[in-house]
Formats: sequence, C-alpha cells, structure tokens
Amino acid sequence: MHEEEDGSDAQSCTASRIVASRSMDVAEVEAAKEQASKLCGYLNKLSGKGPLRGYKPRWFVYDPRKCYLYYFKTPQDALPLGHIEIGDACFSYDVEAEEGQFEIRTAGKEFLLKAPNRQVMHYWLQQLQQKRWEYSNTRGSGQRDSWSSPTLAYPHSGLVGKDNDAIVFEKLNDSMEKVRSDFAMETETDGGAMVGIQSARGPSAMSTNPLNFSLKNFGTELRNSMSYLRQGRGGENRRSVFYTSNSSTEEWELVDAPPKDFPEQKHHPDTHRHSVGSSFTFDFVRNSSRPKKPLLRDMMGTGRFGRNAETRSAESSPVECNDSKPLEMQLRLQSQQEQVSHMQQEQAKLREELASQKELVRLLQQTLRTSQCDRQAEEFAHLEALLQDRDKQVQSLCGHMERLALEKESLQQELKGLKIKVGEINDQLGMLMETIQAKDEVIMKLSQQNLDQSSKPNEPGSPPPSKEQQELDILKDSLQGYKTQNKFLNKEILELTVLRRNAESREKALEAKYTALEAKLCQVESKYLVLLQEVKNPVCSSSEQSPASEVISRLLEDALQAESPDHQEHPIFKPNTVSEYDVFGFKTVPEEEEEEEKLIAKVRALELKSLSMTNQEVSVGVKWENYLASTMNRDLVRSPELKALIRCGVPHEHRSQVWRWCVSIHVKKFRDHLTSDYYETLLNVAQDKPNPASKQIELDLLRTLPNNKHYASPSAGGIQKLRNVLMAFSWRNPDIGYCQGLNRLAAIALLYLDQEDAFWSLIAIVEVFMPRDYYTKTLLGSQVDQRVFKDLMSEKLPRLHAHFEQYKVDFSLITFNWFLVVFVDSVVSDILFKIWDAFLYEGPKIIFRFALALFKYKEEEFLKLQDSTAIFKYLRYFTRTILDSRKLMNIAFVDMNPFPMRQIQNRRSFHLEKVRLELTELEAIRQTFLRERETSQDGRTFVSDDEEDN
Repeated sequence: MHEEEDGSDAQSCTASRIVASRSMDVAEVEAAKEQASKLCGYLNKLSGKGPLRGYKPRWFVYDPRKCYLYYFKTPQDALPLGHIEIGDACFSYDVEAEEGQFEIRTAGKEFLLKAPNRQVMHYWLQQLQQKRWEYSNTRGSGQRDSWSSPTLAYPHSGLVGKDNDAIVFEKLNDSMEKVRSDFAMETETDGGAMVGIQSARGPSAMSTNPLNFSLKNFGTELRNSMSYLRQGRGGENRRSVFYTSNSSTEEWELVDAPPKDFPEQKHHPDTHRHSVGSSFTFDFVRNSSRPKKPLLRDMMGTGRFGRNAETRSAESSPVECNDSKPLEMQLRLQSQQEQVSHMQQEQAKLREELASQKELVRLLQQTLRTSQCDRQAEEFAHLEALLQDRDKQVQSLCGHMERLALEKESLQQELKGLKIKVGEINDQLGMLMETIQAKDEVIMKLSQQNLDQSSKPNEPGSPPPSKEQQELDILKDSLQGYKTQNKFLNKEILELTVLRRNAESREKALEAKYTALEAKLCQVESKYLVLLQEVKNPVCSSSEQSPASEVISRLLEDALQAESPDHQEHPIFKPNTVSEYDVFGFKTVPEEEEEEEKLIAKVRALELKSLSMTNQEVSVGVKWENYLASTMNRDLVRSPELKALIRCGVPHEHRSQVWRWCVSIHVKKFRDHLTSDYYETLLNVAQDKPNPASKQIELDLLRTLPNNKHYASPSAGGIQKLRNVLMAFSWRNPDIGYCQGLNRLAAIALLYLDQEDAFWSLIAIVEVFMPRDYYTKTLLGSQVDQRVFKDLMSEKLPRLHAHFEQYKVDFSLITFNWFLVVFVDSVVSDILFKIWDAFLYEGPKIIFRFALALFKYKEEEFLKLQDSTAIFKYLRYFTRTILDSRKLMNIAFVDMNPFPMRQIQNRRSFHLEKVRLELTELEAIRQTFLRERETSQDGRTFVSDDEEDN
C-alpha cells in the first residue's frame, strides 16, 4: 500500500499535488480581508460637562469578540477611553436634527455621536446593526462560554477551531433575511474614505484641538502619551551594553549583559542550517571561526578596586613592580575567603545530613503509626474515594445551579429592558407614522394647488412659481428622509423583536436545564446518602451480601455507561457531563481499557473539568481579555506582563493568535529573506521530486496521535495537513529529513495553527530553539540534554536523585521522550498545552523547568518506593496522575528559580565534548568489528566442507 503511494507515477504525483493545493489554508488572505474590513473610523462624540461639553473627535474600533465599540483619542493609543456595548443596544436618529447625528442607547447609558455626513452615518448604523445581529445569533447558538469569558469559546484557526458542535436555538429562514434586506438602507459599500483603516490618515487624524481632552479619562490619556515616549521599554529590550576595544586590530565588539531569565541567542549568518551538515556539528551561539576578542571583564583584570588603566597594565606585565604589598594582601584575603567558603560548605553538608536523619526519623514514626491503624481502613478506602468523588460532584452541581440561577435573573432583567425598548420604539414609530401621514396630506394639497395654478393663466399680481417649486423640492427631500428613517426604524423593531424572542428561548432553555440539574442533584444526594449508610454499617462477611452492594454496583455501572447517540437527550435539557472527546480532540475515556481503568479515566476527566471552572481560571481569562483589549490598536510585543500571562496559560479561544505571534517573532529572521509563497513552493517541489523521507512519513501518519479524532483515521482532517507540513520540512532540511517525533510536534501545532504557521513552528523548534543534531540520526543534542538534565536533578532535587542512584534507576529512559517531543503523550492534555504556551514564548528552558517540576510534584511518592521495579513502573505513568496545572506551574516558575539559560548552555558545551568522544570510540569499535567479521568470512571461504566436518 505504501509502495504504491510512494511510487514515481506522474499521475499520482499530480493528484497529490492537487490535493495539497486544495488543502492549503488561506489564513494570510483571510487575515488581510479581516484587516481591510475592520469596522473603525473617526466619529464625534458628545462628552464633557459645563463649558467643556461638546463634540470631540474619537477613534472608534469595533471588537467582534465582545461586541464592544471601543473609542480612543487617536488610532495610536494603546488604552481605550471607554466602550459601548453593542450587543444589547438600540440605535436611532432624527431627520430634523443636525446632519450625521445619531444616538446609541444601552442599559442606563445614552451616547450621542455625529458622523461627517449623512451617508457615513447610514453606513455606521447599518454596520452596527449587522454586527449586533451576527453577535446575537452567535450568542443564541450557545457558542460562547457564559461563565468564564464573553468571547468565542473556540479559536479561529487550526483543527480545534473547526469543532463547532454547538446547538442553535432559532434558525432564521430566507424570508427573515429577505425582510431584513428589504428594510436595509441604501448606503455606500465601504462608507467612502471616512471609515476603515485608511481613515486614520485622514484630516481628522491630523487635527489638534486644544479642548480635545477629557478630565474623566485624564489618567488613561496620560498613560497613552507616556507609551509614545517609552516605545522600547519592553522586558526583552532592557539590557546593558558595553563597547570594548581590541588594541591589535582596532575593532569594536558589542558585549551584551545577559537578561535575567532568557538570553536571546544571536546566530551568525554562516550558521544557517539548510542542507548537508557534518556528522557531529553542534552550534551553541558562539562561532569558532571568528577570532576571539577580549571581553570587558578580561581587560579590567584585577583593577576592580579602582586603579587606573596604567596601573592595570603594569600589573599584567611580567615586570615585577615594587608595590607588592597590596597584591600579597589580596592573595591572603582570597585564601581566607576560600577557607570561609570551605567551612560554609562543610556546614551545609552537616545540615543536609541532619535534615536527612530527621526525615528518616519522621518516616519511621509514620511507618509505626500506619502499622497501628485499623485494618478496616484499607477495606473502606475504595468506598471513601468514591464518596469523595460524589461529594465533589455534588459541590460542582450546586455551584453550577447557582450560576444558572444568576444567569436566569440577568436574562429576565435583559428581557424586561428589551420589552421596554420595544414599547418606546413602537410609540416613536406611531408618532412618526402620524407625522408622515399629515405631511403626505399637506403635500397632496400643495400638489393639487400647484396643478390648479399651472392650468390657469398667470395673473399680474401672482408670485413667481420658483418659490413654490423650491418648497416642493424641500418637502420631497424631507419625505425621502422620513422614508429612509422609517425603513431603518422598521428594521430596528424587527431585529429587537427577534432579540427578545431569542432571549425568551434562552430563558426557557435555562429553566429546563435548571430543572434537570435539580433532579440530577436529588438523585446524586440520594445515592450519596446510600454510600454514607454503607460506610457507617460494619463490613459484612464474604458469605453475607449487603443490601446496598447492589446500589453501589449500579452506581459503578452508571458511572461507566457511555453516552449512546440513539438515546442521547437534547443538549439543552441535559447537564454538562464528560464528553467522549475533550476540547483538544483527545479521547477522554479509552475503550480498550478495563473497567477500573475506565473509571479512573472518567474520574480524572471530571477532576480536570472541575479544575477548569475554578475562580483562578476565570480570573486568568479576564486578565487575558483586558490585556488583548489594550492591544487592539497595536500588535503584541514582548513585555514582562505578557510573559507573566503566558506563564499562567493562554485561554483556549486566544491560543491560535498567541501561538501564531510567538512563532512569527522567532522565525522573523528567516521569513524576511524569503518570498510570501515560500511554503507553497517548497511543498510543490517536495511532491514533484522523489523524497527519501516520504515512505517513513506515510508509515507514521496514523501512529502520530491515534487517540485524537483529528488524526485517528486516514480520512481525518489533520492527516493531509500533517503530511504536507512534514514533506515541506524534510525538503527544507535534507540533513534531517524526517525523525520520529517531528510528526507529533507538527500535529500539536496543527491543532491551533494553519498549515503554513505549523510549518514555521516546526522550523522555530528545530532550527531556533533546539541545538544542532537534536533530530538527526545520531540524536547527539538529545543525548547531551539528558546529561544536562541529570546534573540539574542532582542540584535541584538531590534527595530524589540520590534515591534513583541508590536503586540504579535510569530515569533518562523516560525523560528522553519528554525532551524529544515536548511532553506530547506524557502529560494530560490541559497541562500539555499550557507547557507549549510557555515553550513557544521562552524556548527550550521550559522543558527543563517542567521536567524538574514533574519530579518535584511527586517526589515524596518516589521516596516511599523501595524497589527498583516499582520505581520504574511508577515512572512510566506518574505524569498522568498530575492534574493540578496551577500547582505544577508554581513549582516550575517559582520553586525552580534561579534558572539561568547560560548555565544550561555551559553544561551543554561540557557534555557535548564527552558525548562526541564516546560516539567516536563507538564508531571505531564498530569499524574494527566489521573488519574482523569480513576477515573471518574471507578465511572460511577457503575451507572445504570435508575439512570443516573433520
């Protein structure tokens, strides 16, 4: 099968190229269209009090995530002055008011805005109506997470972005859309040159009104003004710079002080990793071909005590100076400092020995206490665990009911407000209809009079007909304006009616769900009481059968029962349970496992779901919303605030955007010198020409992530994309080609990124983050990192490292795969993607941090195991038992500090030479063995069969 796929048949190559071209994502084109169609522009907003009250120009930007209309002082501002909630707003305007003036009413607030002319006003009103309509349909379809964030609950790109199985409350038919289009006002398609990104360079952008400031938002305007003066004040750009001179060549060298957390590696242009490389090439920032120049600290020498340069040069020369007393004092001081440090080290060793003795006493006491406990505790352990799980489930259901009750109250208030708004608009419509009718009658009378006068001959004293014609034209213009206003108000009433109906549907659905949850809670409470009674009663003998045992077995069956699509209830009336797949597409409960394993997997999934609904997770989502709102007018930049947010984890709905930005900043130096269609060209070339890596890629496609629905079958959506990314990468890096592990890296990236972005993420990991030869045949870089990790284990976790050494456990057999595929298939999916968030921003140091944090998390459990077989067995699955991502990240980013990248680089350089020597020795042994085998085979050819028998 694979041989047929890998054949050089022209027809198959053409077909595969067509499939690849069809599957190419158009993310760049969509992003450009989205940027071009962005609703933004200048409007005059009525604000201020007293003598300062008046219309002030503001830059308005629509945010589709929250359905907010933010307004800034200028397009370059980072922080908005305020926002208008469009989702629950109603719009209106008066024909007889000033030209371009319209009103937006929200809950308890009224905003009076003015456009440059009537056409721009009509465009803004029609666009805002459309945005509100789209947002209400999205909100009504249940695609938003109403508790944690008002934004879309799924990302816009990647494989997980296409999972939209949400329910729809009311599907609008074609007749409804036709009615809306009939009531739509005739406006320009783009609002002229006064709406959109291009309007930022218009005359409003250059106007400088001295009264254009707000006392209410004075602090925000001040921060925006200061941000212009501090453009380069990012956390990654703050570094000290020194220049030192080389007296021999008169050249200058820039010496950068290393950042505190993650030094930025600058590669020489000659170190570009494209094609044929040596067997043991390994690049660690420095270039050996470049002449080594003296650093500033080497040129300073011993002059740190304030001597001038002449004194330092005299000390560095071989001529002996007369003034030798300060040098002797300095040597004596250094010897004393070495003695003090030696005594401090001995004191630290004694303290460690005392701590270990105390720990041994504590373990013995604990063993004594556990041996004195009642044996019945072991028999009740399973029931108590089940009891705790049910207790947690009851608590989560109670919290869910409370939140639903609050949401019901808010929807009822929203419904009342909409009813009041509809009543007011109906009254206004009635008044306007009466006014239009009266004006129509006046127009008919005037038209009749005009006809009568035109039929009669003009009398000498009659006024000229031009005035009457002017009045008639004015009335016709007014009539046209009122007709346009009538259409707009009819459309507004229609949409508000649909919004009210959707709110009523949501209220009914929430009431039904509330009732279902209440019934479910009663059932859980009754089963909970049965378990309590079972725990309270004494344990029956093996011959007797407890009456509650049947209830307990039934509870286990209900817990393991899978959801059948035939008997599936309507999702509105069903409480939230554990679904078959999580949000990332991974299977939650395995089918092939035993009953106990299935129960453990379901308990783990419930615990992960409860952890994702904690207040801390909600607060992280709110922080991300606020941060992204402040970056609406500009791109993301490296900063300590963004770094802290990424270390807390990126929300599911924003992960595509953040990952795409992280990858772009790391590969910018590559992409700047390449064409925009580089990936597509590379893919076409890789499929046209024979590729030695294609066969192995085809074999590994279905073995990449078999427990993920996007890669579970040949027809899954991610298989073709994964094939394209790996083929393009293998053609770009022929010295690597394909290595097992690259498929998992690309598969994880494709869950949130498009094909091209996933390809560049693979480039960032292999060519920027990891050292050379990390994914080559020798895996030299991976072997070096395992030795570096052992050093860090002995330094950061000395007790655990000594425990492993005592029982001769080689934990690198497990951790090797962690480093190679960045924890894919090693930890639960929720923790995996939070690790990847920090990894794509900070680089490979994150792998060392989390590898140590995983061992630190379960250090006590490892120390309790006193057998090498048990330790190695626990090593194989202990990462799957870690569910609390917050605790793990706190260990990784707080307990593991300090964690300088320079230390890792130095240890890599040290171990690199040792591994190279070992590989050279192994290669020599292999060559010797091959020669001896060839010699022995040649000798046997001259011996006859008879001689061999004798």
